Amino acid sequence: MPAYLIADVTVTNEEQMKVYREWSTRAMQEHGAEVLARGGRTEQLEGGWAPQRIVVLKFKDLAAARAYYDSETYTRAREAREGAGSIRMIAVEGV
Repeated sequence: MPAYLIADVTVTNEEQMKVYREWSTRAMQEHGAEVLARGGRTEQLEGGWAPQRIVVLKFKDLAAARAYYDSETYTRAREAREGAGSIRMIAVEGV
């Protein structure tokens, strides 16, 4: 069953976040992530959620999403992101 990684990203340091995106892109490529959304325009429909940047990645299953997150390459991405903003991230099984 496919799994989706969904991240709500707030950027406070764009230059530093560029380094994070370079590393995270490498990790996506290494782990076969399909990018479904990465920072496109959002439109608030209900509730008070108004994210600055949304990322949605598709993986073959939840284990593959977890392997991406736990990988050495994505660990380097997370380290590069420290102080560049905040992120809330989940992985969810889907259809």
